[in-house]
Amino acid sequence: MPKRALIPPALRAACEMACMSPGIAADGFVFLTGVTGASADGTMPQGDVAQFEACFTKIAAVLAEADLTLDSVVEMTSYHIGLRDHFDVFDAARRAHLHDPYPAWTAVEVAGLRRVGAVVEIRVVAALD
Repeated sequence: MPKRALIPPALRAACEMACMSPGIAADGFVFLTGVTGASADGTMPQGDVAQFEACFTKIAAVLAEADLTLDSVVEMTSYHIGLRDHFDVFDAARRAHLHDPYPAWTAVEVAGLRRVGAVVEIRVVAALD
């Protein structure tokens, strides 16, 4: 199966400018680029909860380009600034969006993220079948 870019219409201009795809479907899986809570114009929501919700909304939009939902996620890695400060809030958002069987998940504390103001970046892999 040839690889196919997954780009929601709202992200198209930003992705073209950055020369990247928010998701790629290949070999039975969808691989997502790390997602922050930033909107398509680059503005970052204020507050951790708003960022977490925006991340899952953006992930769902990319998966929808492959006719998938968040239930298709099989693996998730989240990169956090201040992980211990917001872990419980992030975990509540994660539980609100992901369901049994839960994907494999690794949470990593990092010193910084590319997007200014971001407190989390999430990368997922989803199964196409």
